[in-house]
Amino acid sequence: MKVLTNTALVMLALGVMFSSCSKKQQSQKTGLAYNDRTNGGYLRFKQSHPTPGPGLVPIEGGTFVLGGSADQDVTYEYNNLRRRVTVPSFYMDETEVSNQDWLDYLHWIGINFPDDNELYYNALPDTLVWRKPLSYNEPYVDNYLRHPAFQDYPVVGVTWEQAQEYCVWRTDRTNENILRERGNLVTWKDAAGKKGGAATTGAKEPFNTDIYLNGQIRGQGIDGKKMLADISPNAKGTGKNGRAVRPVRLEDGILKQGYRLPSEAEWEYAALALAGNTQFENINDGRVYPWNGLGVRSPSRKTRGLILANFKRGSGDNAGVAGGLNDKAIITAPVRSYEPNDFGLYNMAGNVNEWVADTYRQTSFEEFDDLNPFRGNEFSNKRLADPVKGIYAKDKYGRPIKDPAKSNKKLKYADMIAQQQAQTAAGNQPANNAQPGATTASVKDPLAGKAYTPDYRDFNDTVSTALYGNTTLVNNHSKVYKGGSWNDMAYWLNPGTRRFMDQEATSAEVGFRCAMTMVGAPEINPNGKPHLPVKKAKNYKATR
Repeated sequence: MKVLTNTALVMLALGVMFSSCSKKQQSQKTGLAYNDRTNGGYLRFKQSHPTPGPGLVPIEGGTFVLGGSADQDVTYEYNNLRRRVTVPSFYMDETEVSNQDWLDYLHWIGINFPDDNELYYNALPDTLVWRKPLSYNEPYVDNYLRHPAFQDYPVVGVTWEQAQEYCVWRTDRTNENILRERGNLVTWKDAAGKKGGAATTGAKEPFNTDIYLNGQIRGQGIDGKKMLADISPNAKGTGKNGRAVRPVRLEDGILKQGYRLPSEAEWEYAALALAGNTQFENINDGRVYPWNGLGVRSPSRKTRGLILANFKRGSGDNAGVAGGLNDKAIITAPVRSYEPNDFGLYNMAGNVNEWVADTYRQTSFEEFDDLNPFRGNEFSNKRLADPVKGIYAKDKYGRPIKDPAKSNKKLKYADMIAQQQAQTAAGNQPANNAQPGATTASVKDPLAGKAYTPDYRDFNDTVSTALYGNTTLVNNHSKVYKGGSWNDMAYWLNPGTRRFMDQEATSAEVGFRCAMTMVGAPEINPNGKPHLPVKKAKNYKATR
């Protein structure tokens, strides 16, 4: 009897499951069924919380006091005045970008653009950052980047601009790999062919996420065997057995958001990791460093006395005494050295300083918006090669050409077409085709007749810039770096401290890590937490 009862319960559960699956979702406003070929193929995609890209860990956002951990101002800069802000949830690299990661980047350039010596040269880190007139650092000049002994050490000698280019490259390689592994694009094996050559998109240029999402990477030798079904009545059969198929769309939630440098606020928030000291919205204890306590040594019984980060203890003391090295490193250390903070991030203090996305201004903390603060926006639009068909113009590397934004609002269609045609007729090209990007000069809108600055206040100042670069080192190319390094005193390990350097400058003490925007609900682990009940929408029945 018990066996029969259990079997009946299982069959009942299966019946309920299949009956619920058979009910198609409906529009809550029109009653039309979604994903039905017979009514026009209105699409509703599966709602899901995206997973982080490779190498990233989730950081649950919240409110904190920007600059609040800095208990002193030894430089008398007054550049980190306390300001309460909110940082949305995001993803961040677990570790700093390593030499091996950068060698992967260089290798890809070498196999995809073997004759473009300029592109490869521009991507090379400046290994001469190790060269000092009164130090014998020449072995680091020759070995630090490429010798396997240093492969897990953080890459240094990279400019802010190089870090930005790496983020773009990493985004495209990650999304391309996802599509090939899923079969939405031709697989790596099939694309390489019998000779085992490097896989390409089947087009002249490498894969680019924006170009793909715009439907410009399709066709014979490009489309994979597992393309998604296209149920639109206007779709034409191009897949196996003549079925209609389509590429992945942003709405599918399959592709990752772009890798980028973290904002200064994101970096500081992630470094402090106050979530580890929080209960019921109460922060039990503040922090001076990414760990608890006022010291730089471990208080735990098993690791008591060990240095918690790689930094310079004092003048002429980079590692301590032989036989008892305090931080186990003379220069940099492997990116997974020391204990991670409460968000699971390694080396958020010491090892190398890290570039962030912000443009430096001494008064930024006073001027920031209190939600997702950031200074450095350069608003741009992708150029259309064919405004009517919506086809993006591409540079020689297969990336969309971007122009400074000419309006702060959506234009009427006729105005947008006229603007695009005027731009095409003028033959407007970016100054550097290898690294297309928006400029910050004011653009005169030919339609409105008014000047529009595409940074919209966040990058340039509204005051006169005549003195910038003349009486001060601060200018529009000044970028923030944070975190302290192997060659810094303990003061700079505080997440609230901030310094700046020209975006084209390099240092043996500066590296970087990437971040990624999180979309959707901000809560990382909702299980086991109280929530207000939300009722599901009822399906509409036309016979009522």
